[in-house]
Amino acid sequence: MNHYDVVIVGGGPGGSTTGTLLKKYNPQLRVLILEKEKFPRDHVGESQLPQISDILNEMGCWDKVEAANFPIKVGGNYRWGKDPEPWEFHFLRLEEFKEEARPAKYEGQRRQTAFQVDRSIYDDILLRHAEELGCEVREQTAVVKVDTVGDRITALHLSSGEQITATYYADASGHVGILRKALGVQTECPTQLQNIAIWDYWNNADWAVEIGVGGTRIQIMSLGYGWIWFIPLGPTRTSVGFVCPASYYKEAKKSAAEIYQDALKQEPLISKLLANATSRDKIEITKDWSFLAERTVGENWFLVGEAAGFADPILSAGLTLTHVGAKELAYTLLDLHKGEHDVNWLKNQYDQNQRRRVQQHIRFADYWYAANGQFTDLYAHCQTIAKEAGLNLSPPEAFRWLAQGGFTNDIVGQAVIGGFDLGAMKQMVQRFAKEELPWEISGYNVFQLDLADTTEDFVAVYTHGKIDQVKCYLKQNGDRLPITGLYGLLIDVLSRTSDIEQIYQYLIALFKTRVPPEHLRIAIQHTMFCLEVMTLEGWVKPSLNPDKPPLTISMPVEGQLHYSGRS
Repeated sequence: MNHYDVVIVGGGPGGSTTGTLLKKYNPQLRVLILEKEKFPRDHVGESQLPQISDILNEMGCWDKVEAANFPIKVGGNYRWGKDPEPWEFHFLRLEEFKEEARPAKYEGQRRQTAFQVDRSIYDDILLRHAEELGCEVREQTAVVKVDTVGDRITALHLSSGEQITATYYADASGHVGILRKALGVQTECPTQLQNIAIWDYWNNADWAVEIGVGGTRIQIMSLGYGWIWFIPLGPTRTSVGFVCPASYYKEAKKSAAEIYQDALKQEPLISKLLANATSRDKIEITKDWSFLAERTVGENWFLVGEAAGFADPILSAGLTLTHVGAKELAYTLLDLHKGEHDVNWLKNQYDQNQRRRVQQHIRFADYWYAANGQFTDLYAHCQTIAKEAGLNLSPPEAFRWLAQGGFTNDIVGQAVIGGFDLGAMKQMVQRFAKEELPWEISGYNVFQLDLADTTEDFVAVYTHGKIDQVKCYLKQNGDRLPITGLYGLLIDVLSRTSDIEQIYQYLIALFKTRVPPEHLRIAIQHTMFCLEVMTLEGWVKPSLNPDKPPLTISMPVEGQLHYSGRS
């Protein structure tokens, strides 16, 4: 009775998501979740991205999270870059956001928004949901010893005095990495971005903005030596934190509380919002260093969430990386149990996905810090970040540097990287640089598909409880082009014609049969994003027929920035 199919160490979102999906799709599995704490308990990392909502809905607990009345995150308000004036980004245009009663259903505009969650409540909802689906949950139960033979875990010793075994083990214990450390898996810090975070919780703070019923934006405000987050978690509770380099904290020779209070006093907007609020008066501090495990899989174990890696929180991606990774882990374990695909292929797909995502978010964070003109006291520090990362801040060079992670890795079949679609990423670079970024496809009208020197491979697509193998083209440098989604559509179209006018007319005719009229422009736009990526990565060779007009694409330097990161 002490043997399980899967033992998960850690009851946070990584562990509960993995356990829930395992039991949803295979109720016969014996799944144990071990958690050293007693829930509910506070935890930092409250701001989500829309991709999480899809996973919560698949888990069957989106309605439970909605019923908790967390604020609806419709975007963010930033003071970042060269311009000292704050600017906004949105998950959907504000004119499209309609007032509706809550609790709502996961449909319409709510499929494009996210939550800002009180982790003491949110994590408890998810853990209880996993338990309801049949996971055995043991709280206040720590792993005190891990038995290993080579790269294989043979048993776990618990604080209760028990010894348990499993077919597979998952480390969802966060940055402490209980199994990771026991197995001797090394971590690297591939960036000079080594920060600390100081935070507290406040009651009765004013919201900076109220949109519809329960909608708001997070506030990210730069100071000369760091930045402040302001995240409403409910009608009365708000998370307020300050992030700065560990070197600044050390050299300031002040307590964490003093640095925190000084930062809040120096930011007029945040001070105003907190004027009538009271803090919990319990300052917390943590090392916010980006890191990545050298591998996330072994003979019978996996790392998920922050046990596998962590990227600076400037892009609010921590929970997204955890939930997405946990879904892919659950699907991988389900397939290993069924034996439908090659074991090494499954593990390699999982490992590559987790490491690429964390690396890309670390790369994005390096760029955000290096390009932030508001860090007047950190100018030399930001120059060092750029130099060590090999980052040239000219717009075309910066864009190409960011794109090295590969636009086809994040959401298979779409031009998305680090949660940003290609248009949003170009807007971001333009906003920071204050100049327009050229498009690879602009100025040409002939686009020739070039698949020479490529091999065929398969990429994993995780959907409806199973893993599908989708064909892709693979280059020697690791770039891959999946034959699915908008990329698959373009491969088909480009095999018929290379003329942009014919390409455009074919797409218009096709999308008129597939999408509502009001979404036609967006469908064409995202297809052009994919053509841009294929040209940027060398899958397509552009040229100009002088007898025909060229394709012209531009994007204003200013304007609202729109995030796009849904599957």
